[in-house]
Amino acid sequence: MSAGTGSVLLTWRESPIAVKTLLAGIFVNRLSGFLNIFLVLYLTAQGYSPDAAAFALGAYGAGAMVGTLLGGSLAARLGTRNTVVIGMAGSSVMIASLLYLNSYGVLLAAVALAGLTAQMFRPASATLLSQLTPDDRQVMVFAMSRFGINLGATAAPLIGFGLYNLQRQQYDLLFWGEALIALAFAVVALLTLPGRADERPVTDAGGEASGSYLDVLRDRRYLVYLISTLVHTVVYGQYLSTLPLDVAASGVDIVWYTVAVSLNGFIVIAFELLTTRVTQSWPMRVTIGISFALMGAGIAVYALPMGPAVIVIGTLVWSIGEIIGGPAIFAYPALIAPARAKSHYLGGFHFVFGLGSAIGPVVGGWLLVKLGHGVWIPLAIVSLAASLVVVTAIRRPQPAPENTLTGQTT
Repeated sequence: MSAGTGSVLLTWRESPIAVKTLLAGIFVNRLSGFLNIFLVLYLTAQGYSPDAAAFALGAYGAGAMVGTLLGGSLAARLGTRNTVVIGMAGSSVMIASLLYLNSYGVLLAAVALAGLTAQMFRPASATLLSQLTPDDRQVMVFAMSRFGINLGATAAPLIGFGLYNLQRQQYDLLFWGEALIALAFAVVALLTLPGRADERPVTDAGGEASGSYLDVLRDRRYLVYLISTLVHTVVYGQYLSTLPLDVAASGVDIVWYTVAVSLNGFIVIAFELLTTRVTQSWPMRVTIGISFALMGAGIAVYALPMGPAVIVIGTLVWSIGEIIGGPAIFAYPALIAPARAKSHYLGGFHFVFGLGSAIGPVVGGWLLVKLGHGVWIPLAIVSLAASLVVVTAIRRPQPAPENTLTGQTT
């Protein structure tokens, strides 16, 4: 693989087949998002109460967070290929089983396991992407993975709705379709990803061949980075939960909220890869610091008297921050992690990201009840504070003399 940063097409063309498989798999994995969308509808259609359905959705989220930690640990112990295969195959079985479980307790366990197995894929795939990619291409390859995530998130509701209506508003085809897609990718991963013997990590200077989450806990600067990312993710999630509630309470036509959400999706999908071609060579402290700061600035705009211009401009500001720093935020853990603990650093990052996404609506909802439209002021303050803290935690990645996969040089 040639050295030096490059364009999207160059990075794709020079990547091994395993990287291409993983990037495709990230897109396929994100398509499972329509399980979240239709799970509540499915359960209520089966006669369960809205509260029971909502609790099941919470069980899926809890399972997903555990899955990110488990995926990071299993990737180190069993290998990334085995973890990906187990996760996707397990997800396939759990999703299909939901159609045939009549006991709420058993169904709840299956939902939690579906979330757990689906999310095992994330830290494992990120670890292998990092191992197979030279340091100076990491930001770009993580931008490509984010493109797959965002594209999959956009396509998931449409595909799910199509399958739902294709069977005359029944759920069998929808769930079976998702289960078969996950199983198909598990087979592809088994055939194309490097096996355990080929992905054994090099030892660090201390001679340790495998790490644990204790390595993460001992790294104080990285813990500060994770805490800052948690705050950032909590604030980021407010556009999906608190913003529509505040827009409705302010009497503004809800169409302006849908315009803002569509604007964010368009900007990220259309421009993040192009922006990364420029920003991938910037210092991590600069790109991540700008991203966090623009998030706080965009949230601060929402604190102005609510109206169409405030909604669109605020969203535009933080969306620009997202495309500038999003790929670097995801790539940073892989670049600074010790070789023996790379999967654990990535597992910790994805856990924090999932935790922030889960508690964000709760935090925002509580503040909205207490402060009304003033909810945006403390959110902006903590977001801007996180941007100041995170730049003190970021350290310059040390280029590795060789790729962490045996025989792969950069």
